[in-house]
Amino acid sequence: MTNETRNATARENGLDRKLGLFPLSNIVIANMIGAGIFTTSGLLLKDLGSPWLMLILWAVAGVIALCGALSYGELGAAMPRAGGEYVFLTRLFHPIFGFLSGWVSFFVGFSAPIAASAIGFSEYLTRAVPGLLRPGIMGGSIEAALLKKVYAGLAIVLFTLVHMRGIRFGSLVQNFLTILKVGLIAVLVGLGFLTGKGDFSHLLQGGPVPSGFAGWKSAGLALMWIMFAYSGWNASAYIGSEVRNPTRNLPRSLILGTGVVIFIYLALNLLYVYAVPPAEMSGVISVGGLAAGRLFGRSFENIFSVFISFALFSSLSAYIILGPRVYFAMAQDNHFFKFAAKVNPVNQAPTKAILLQCLISLAILVSGSFEQILTYMGFSLGIFPLMAVAGVFIVRRRGMSPYRMPGFPVAPVIYIVAGVLILILGFLRSPGPSAVALLTVAAGIPVYFILKSAYGRKPARPG
Repeated sequence: MTNETRNATARENGLDRKLGLFPLSNIVIANMIGAGIFTTSGLLLKDLGSPWLMLILWAVAGVIALCGALSYGELGAAMPRAGGEYVFLTRLFHPIFGFLSGWVSFFVGFSAPIAASAIGFSEYLTRAVPGLLRPGIMGGSIEAALLKKVYAGLAIVLFTLVHMRGIRFGSLVQNFLTILKVGLIAVLVGLGFLTGKGDFSHLLQGGPVPSGFAGWKSAGLALMWIMFAYSGWNASAYIGSEVRNPTRNLPRSLILGTGVVIFIYLALNLLYVYAVPPAEMSGVISVGGLAAGRLFGRSFENIFSVFISFALFSSLSAYIILGPRVYFAMAQDNHFFKFAAKVNPVNQAPTKAILLQCLISLAILVSGSFEQILTYMGFSLGIFPLMAVAGVFIVRRRGMSPYRMPGFPVAPVIYIVAGVLILILGFLRSPGPSAVALLTVAAGIPVYFILKSAYGRKPARPG
């Protein structure tokens, strides 16, 4: 093999193939474990009534996410490029569907979660260390609100600068954050069950489970919330151009990362129920802090608040890694602003795309509009992964994939059927935000044709 061939193998579209299985799996884990697991269980229990039913639904949602990860493993091995479903939908269906998936990701999939994770980080950090909100410059609630946004903005800027240095340095930081986060969860779960003041009899408590159609509707809505907590199972597919030996490492990272998170989520939810009686847990958003206080005493709530802020810090970092790779891939195909396709010649990172995402995230943070975006984020982001998973059947028919997923065709069928039902229930439960989500998608259609007209038609990529 010549040096030129080796360089072509090691680099894709200007991005170096440096990432192996370990950092890829860490990116998946970090992207999945965020605010959802620490905020939704109390709300779910309020609607479901039964701790057992809640645990079962967390397991069911994990199976759905794993089916998606299996499907994306075959898609990513067949098309190992940066961009995730943008690449899959462009190649398998039509460029307009790829563009629309990236259009939604730009506003809803990455920039808004970055702002939300940063706000969550500052909220939990200042709850644990309230002195950070009282420097005495202005005084009052205005100063506290302003300082929270300042801390959140600094977190966004800090990790933007980290990941502008390149994927190798950024992945090292991400590896450290993810290992420490998973380690802290393991310590919490282990100490909670071994030395905490809990009771497994809480599993037998709770209110009646809704029956008939009301029960199915409650279960469906609960799955929609839980699937939001599992979002990120497809993370490593977004950086396919930087994966070493993608046929092997990309599918394994998706399966391994998702499997680890399923185990973590079930363990944490079991710990919540073990620590807190269902009647007291029902409707509580900060269920993690409540559980920690019941297990170890009130002083431990502050420690756990710092832990949650750290967990959100790690998720913020993962979002900053993934999003720009989508915009980079779109810009290379003339479906986004040209400058987003520029790669820094020193560190081979799409630094301009990273900087653009930082500015959008800061704008959402300052304006506060990220809250409105998050209300319809679940519906918006549920559409295009369904199309991508359906693309597995096209990949098989065309003979494109060097890797064949286990569980075909059962796994993609499970994901598609479950995803469609969740979208239908979501629309019936919240037609307003769901309609806005559909309008967001529709707004991207004229933008696609404007960019196509402005930049012209680019020849199709080989292969």
